[in-house]
Amino acid sequence: MTAARSAGAPTSGRERARRLGLRPFRTWTLRSRVVLVVVAMLAVLGTVIGTISVLALQNYLVERLDQQLTSALLRGQHTADRINAGGPTIPEAQGVVTTPGQPTGTLGAVRSSTGGLLFPPVILSDRSSASTDQPLGPKQVPINGAALLTVPADSQPRTVDLGASLGSYRIAAAQLENGDSVIIGLPLSEVNATTQQLTIVIALVTLAGLIFAFLIASFVVRLAMRPLARVTDTAEQVAHMPLDRGDVALSVRVPEADTDTHTEVGKVGTALNRMLGHVASALTARQASEQKVRQFVADASHELRTPLASIRGYAELTRRSPHELPQDVTRSLGRIESEATRMTSLVEDLLLLARLDEGRELDRDPVDLSLLLIDAVSDAHAAGPDHTWRIELPEEPVEVLGDAPRLHQVVMNLLANARVHTPEGTTVVAALAVDAATQEAVVTVSDDGPGIPETLRETLFERFARGDSSRNRATGSTGLGLAIVSAVVEAHRGTVTVASEPGSTVFTVRLPLAVAAAAPSGSRAVFEEAAPTPERAPESELAPDPEVAPEPETAPEGADRE
Repeated sequence: MTAARSAGAPTSGRERARRLGLRPFRTWTLRSRVVLVVVAMLAVLGTVIGTISVLALQNYLVERLDQQLTSALLRGQHTADRINAGGPTIPEAQGVVTTPGQPTGTLGAVRSSTGGLLFPPVILSDRSSASTDQPLGPKQVPINGAALLTVPADSQPRTVDLGASLGSYRIAAAQLENGDSVIIGLPLSEVNATTQQLTIVIALVTLAGLIFAFLIASFVVRLAMRPLARVTDTAEQVAHMPLDRGDVALSVRVPEADTDTHTEVGKVGTALNRMLGHVASALTARQASEQKVRQFVADASHELRTPLASIRGYAELTRRSPHELPQDVTRSLGRIESEATRMTSLVEDLLLLARLDEGRELDRDPVDLSLLLIDAVSDAHAAGPDHTWRIELPEEPVEVLGDAPRLHQVVMNLLANARVHTPEGTTVVAALAVDAATQEAVVTVSDDGPGIPETLRETLFERFARGDSSRNRATGSTGLGLAIVSAVVEAHRGTVTVASEPGSTVFTVRLPLAVAAAAPSGSRAVFEEAAPTPERAPESELAPDPEVAPEPETAPEGADRE
């Protein structure tokens, strides 16, 4: 029963407005609301003035008609008393409407003292259009006499509807000397016609005034809102500036003409300029601080390269000396050498990021991404033979302008990220395609592993972002791999994105093509999956090579997931 009652309940005004596509008033622009309020106020004011004017004119015309009716009633009363001479009412008493001075359209009737009409009502008709010398004369009219029987004989005018043929009349009755009553009426047709004509004129004038007011208000409000629009443009311009990184020169300000504190918009403009000044100071201080840190990292990384190379060299030299060393010393030297190698890799990554942050230009040479992916997948297969590696390439070569070693590092970091953070047997696919619509080369690295936690996706490309917070080298890395991927791709004016869910993780790198050309038609996978044959293994899966020894199980710099 409740569901039925709810279904039959009338919809609210807000729901009806939503169905009609109307937005709530509070969501309208300030310009629209001001114009609407002005026009609505003028409409209400025009309606009130028009209504008062019509009612005042109607009241004035009715009062003047009542004065004429009172005079016509007195003339008819005196004429009826003179004709009757104090005796019973005679038929000639109908002459009350032909008495000199009675206006055209006067209605006359005589009512007996017992309550009935003695004669049919008559109306003083106008002359015919054929003869202007014909005198005015009474004309009987068929009306409902019951409406006249209820009029009191107190000489007070009253409005009585006499039917569709005659319309409304102002009727008054007065008692004669013989006890009967004379009834006189004047038509309201002229009063109603004048009132209707005035109503139409006021409505048309009000409508024209509202249209004119709408146009003027729109123009004035638009003119008054121009300073606010310029302030908004300034705010929009600042909003589209990259303030999150780099050297930001926040020189945009509201024009001086829009900062007059005597106006509301000027106050807003002044406050916005003051705020932009504070923001510019904060950004300058932030940039100076970041520059100091970046310079320190670059200097420290550069200075650490030589000591680390010395440590590695002495460790290797000592380990390879002809003297027999104890086993624990040999093991310690191996650990020193491996840690120095890892430290060197970290220093090189930090130095690369520092140089990219400084905006140093990379090499801009043609790079064949097809060959680059083949080399990268071969290296990844050698490092991770327990994974299944596949590569998909178009038929035609795909070239971009860039730094080949850095782009190779991007692909290697993505493949290493997939290798370290997925279990054995996971299939990793490196694919290359061309987006003809955007003239971009699209490199994707996907795997069917467990996926990336949702809490880690937002910070995945940040520096030192790691899924393993313990920083265990067996399961993670320093968290610079994907940060390098993002920095190198951005330096090549490209983009990198990730989409992940359990069972599917896809990294997508987009790079501008070297030559603006349409996508090659009929692309296919270079290494397609096929059933194994005795002569040849499937090319889609690069099977483990028993002769290739896997690399030491250290986490590459691309490992950023759990």
